[in-house]
Amino acid sequence: MTSPTGRHTARNTVLIAAFEGWNDAGSAATGALEHLGEVWGAQQVGELDPEEYHDFQVNRPIVGLGPDGKRQITWPATTVWVAQLPHRKVVLVHGIEPSMRWRRYCTELLDLAEEHGVRTVVTLGALLADVPHTRPIPLTATSDSDGLRAVLPDVEPNTYEGPTGIVGVLQHAASERGLQSVSLWAAVPHYVANPPSPKATLAILARIEELLGEPVPLGELPDDATAWQHGVDELAGEDAEIAEYVKQLEEAKDTADLPEASGDAIAREFERWLKRRDSGKEG
Repeated sequence: MTSPTGRHTARNTVLIAAFEGWNDAGSAATGALEHLGEVWGAQQVGELDPEEYHDFQVNRPIVGLGPDGKRQITWPATTVWVAQLPHRKVVLVHGIEPSMRWRRYCTELLDLAEEHGVRTVVTLGALLADVPHTRPIPLTATSDSDGLRAVLPDVEPNTYEGPTGIVGVLQHAASERGLQSVSLWAAVPHYVANPPSPKATLAILARIEELLGEPVPLGELPDDATAWQHGVDELAGEDAEIAEYVKQLEEAKDTADLPEASGDAIAREFERWLKRRDSGKEG
């Protein structure tokens, strides 16, 4: 259902969640969430008790000096924030993938979400992939909600099978409650896995802006992404093997983007690269 302005009223109250750890290559997903909280002026409204969900030998607390000069301990928490935007309320969840009690964890989060009238859950993730840093960051959007797929462009059914993280579990729990849900995943070049990954964060933010119909001020992030790409260019230029690998990723990506591209074409391109690499070693 849409409003007279064309906005999808079922998405007027949205939860956006990102979690550090397995689901967050290059810190791209949590970087996007932190940016949204800052530019949208979000206010913290809740926090989950870390004692219930974390093994502190896996995610250790941090000790340091607080603003008052006294020593304090910061625990690995999951925090809940609310941003009031012109056309909707957005609940932001920033956490660390829990060590235990995932079902209870998701239940507590979704109970909080429903208290705020959330109708749609958007989870953010980032994974390491064989993609070139010189091309646009691939971003996939999937949903188990037939209604959302009917009205949102480029949202595919979720067909993934295999090990999952807290993002996948939260998506499933939201669907079980009858909430609409969308999962956004950015592909981070695996050869530059260290955070931050501002180019991937930008890709996630662009899709959120499109999804919600709300402007996302980007600040210095585009400049950071440009500097990041130039820095990786320099690193690749200093290593012939990496430079050749990036070139092959570019060729594969460009071939895949052609209308006539197919799996066979990409396989042939990869075989040619293997032959050139082996020939170089022999020489």
